[in-house]
Amino acid sequence: MSILPKTSRRDFLKLATAASGGLLLGFYWNDTTAGAPNVVGNVSLTPDDITFNSYLSIAPDGIVTILSPNPELGQNIKTSFPMIVAEELDADWSKVHVLQAALDTQKFERQVTGGSGAIPHSWERLRKAGASARQMLLEAAAKRWQVTTDSLTTSQSVVTHAASKRTATYGELAAEAATLPVPATVALKDKKDFKLIGQAIRNVDNHEIVTGKPLFGLDFYREGMLFAVIQRPQAFGTKIKSVDAAAAKAMPGIVDVVTFKNNVAVVGKSTWQVNKARKALKIEYEQDGASESTTDHDKLFKTLLDSSEATVRRKDGDVDAAFKQAATVITREYQCPFLPHAPLEPMNFFAHVREDGVELVGPSQTPEMARNETAKLLGIPAEKITLELTRLGGGFGRRLKADYVLEAAELSSIIKAPVKVVWMREDDMTGGSYRPAVRYRFSAALNSQGEMIGYKLRGVGINAGNCTREDNFPSGAVDNLLIDSVEHKSPITTGAWRAPITNFLAFAEQAFIDEVAHAAKKDAVEFRLGLLDKAKRTPTGAIKYDTDRMKTVIQLAAEKSGWSKKPKVFQGFSVYFSHRSYVAQVAEVSMKSGKPVLQKIYAAADCGIVVNLSGAYQQVRGGIVDGLGHAFFGNLTFNGGAAEQKNFNTYKLIRIKDVPEVDVHFVNNGIDPTGLGEPALPPTGGAVANAFFAATGKRFYNQPFDKQQEAIPQANIERM
Repeated sequence: MSILPKTSRRDFLKLATAASGGLLLGFYWNDTTAGAPNVVGNVSLTPDDITFNSYLSIAPDGIVTILSPNPELGQNIKTSFPMIVAEELDADWSKVHVLQAALDTQKFERQVTGGSGAIPHSWERLRKAGASARQMLLEAAAKRWQVTTDSLTTSQSVVTHAASKRTATYGELAAEAATLPVPATVALKDKKDFKLIGQAIRNVDNHEIVTGKPLFGLDFYREGMLFAVIQRPQAFGTKIKSVDAAAAKAMPGIVDVVTFKNNVAVVGKSTWQVNKARKALKIEYEQDGASESTTDHDKLFKTLLDSSEATVRRKDGDVDAAFKQAATVITREYQCPFLPHAPLEPMNFFAHVREDGVELVGPSQTPEMARNETAKLLGIPAEKITLELTRLGGGFGRRLKADYVLEAAELSSIIKAPVKVVWMREDDMTGGSYRPAVRYRFSAALNSQGEMIGYKLRGVGINAGNCTREDNFPSGAVDNLLIDSVEHKSPITTGAWRAPITNFLAFAEQAFIDEVAHAAKKDAVEFRLGLLDKAKRTPTGAIKYDTDRMKTVIQLAAEKSGWSKKPKVFQGFSVYFSHRSYVAQVAEVSMKSGKPVLQKIYAAADCGIVVNLSGAYQQVRGGIVDGLGHAFFGNLTFNGGAAEQKNFNTYKLIRIKDVPEVDVHFVNNGIDPTGLGEPALPPTGGAVANAFFAATGKRFYNQPFDKQQEAIPQANIERM
């Protein structure tokens, strides 16, 4: 099997410089009401200038500065948030400057990046913030010219009185507007009048990124700080028995070697020196719990799939009766391995623990949680801790945790000095928080007309919690349904991985539904549409997805891909609902020299109003590439509790040459935005696997696909 490349380069754009002086407006993100205006002098604005949850400023020269509170890890929130404010403000985007906010729980609500929830949460709040500032500028102009506000218009940071042909820039009106009261209520734009929202706007950090400016945690440097690397147990379920650090301590640039918790930290004056000294450590470990191995996991899955201790997540109708009456029963199992997050920027954080407080700086998806856990660790009030956010060089859920932040804080408290803890790639691969390994068993019961009258799903996960999504499609579309799960506790640490649980569940579900449709001798798209029609017409139990929105993306993907109408092109279909959004995909495979080659993937996405078209395209394309790469190649195995893949020489990531052409389309339904950072990933594995089946007659049941030397031929279907 192979994957054909088709990619394009990104463009970059220099944006305007920072503002100073003029009108400064604070607004609360929880109640969307602007705070009292402040006149700011000719000084550069920083996150400490205003004590509101977030703010925008308008300088005398017309520069608009917006402070963005949420962590930026590539999801484009640092560009999209200001776009929403600027839209309602009617600002000239070329004069907008964006600053990253530090953590401030008094000023901000939900200062988090995760769950694809930032835009849905802040959409209306941001719009009202921009509209409030615009209204104050209109009132200032009306007062100056002795006219009514409804006789004025705004555009591109200019207020115009058409009758007298007078104009004033926002910068010219800023000081006067600052003396006016903040409006209690404001009118928002009709969505049809949007000028900025829905356009393709380049990331505000593009110039700084491409020119190597210090934006990321690894870039952060403070004069006099120390560097540290930490040796953690390389095998889960082990603890330190003895440490010989004499050779490491004697090496140049090494300040100290510290043992704390189950870690050994080497502290010195440069990352090169501490990393070199770490190799001189002599550490002996002993068992501290059950060991883990790939073989054990395989046996474990087989045992737990037949367990009588499963937790029922959803049960509709009489499942046993449906299966007894079935004309056809199809049962299949699907398994996925553990996966590391493998962000481009490994974990790192700076900490300076002083008697009067603690300073933290670095990349975190959950800065408030990091601060609170640090406070608990050190036994001090959270108010004594400041946390400054850098841009995140990837995260995908790994940086939702605070373990690497706590390491830096605890080490600084021990050595009484500012220190930056840096993880190497091997640390990230062997000591990280992985996607849980999971196995699913699906069963479907068909009647003699090929209708699905029964459906069963059991999920078994290792530290996965509930590894099902019991209310997602096709729940509600099948009269008799049973979904349950079993969890196994393990010393291997797991956590959220991009599109948690659904990143593999969607592949398994959509591959299975494809096989059920094939057994029923029905078209894969029509089979799904039929289930959705039933869910809308005669639902069984709760329906927690929108059948019309799902049908729309299915139909759009089928239309754009020319579903079932292309000769010598083999197509596979998949659709999934996650994080409040809907994405359908069609993968296309052609035979080249007798081998199947992935040529193209079509995607239809419904995420409501698209704020930034450029960012939205990249989110969908990036999610597809991420899902495709891990479905084909991602594989982390354990031997005796130790990860066997320690770097990219043994853990394969998708390469540019493996990326097919991706054609993205959005549904324009005018509803408020829903999530987009994760929903494009889940459907990809299923669409590709189903396309390969169409081309070869062989199905994939496990990931990664490339580890299956021979794709499993279509299994026998049990005819009742």
